[in-house]
Amino acid sequence: MTTLTLHATGPLGPGEVWERYAVPARWPEWAPQITGVEVPVARLAAGVRGRVRAPLGVTLPFVVDTVDEAARRWSWTVSVGPVRLHLLHWVTEGPDGGSTTGLRISGPAPLVVGYAPPAQLAISRLVRPLR
Repeated sequence: MTTLTLHATGPLGPGEVWERYAVPARWPEWAPQITGVEVPVARLAAGVRGRVRAPLGVTLPFVVDTVDEAARRWSWTVSVGPVRLHLLHWVTEGPDGGSTTGLRISGPAPLVVGYAPPAQLAISRLVRPLR
């Protein structure tokens, strides 16, 4: 098992960044590796199960493990066949009224290392205005 932590800081306030996480329908706006999300709720909640759609028609099941709205922190587990990838996200105040977001990815080394570049791109977009 390998764990990697990524960070990104940008001008958007933590409230807006948190909303981009908390509403799964918004994930494709800032995460290019996600083309759609299938969930039975409009907002993240612990225990929710769904599927993320990726390019080339790939769909991956997931479960939301924890959500702490007050702390702007949540975690989920994504299944890639029999393998699990655990992701912990958080948002904090950043410099000059902006925000910093963090992502801790845990799982088999090849999956963690392979997912790190698109994940870094996504969280960097998360904290910036959309074009």
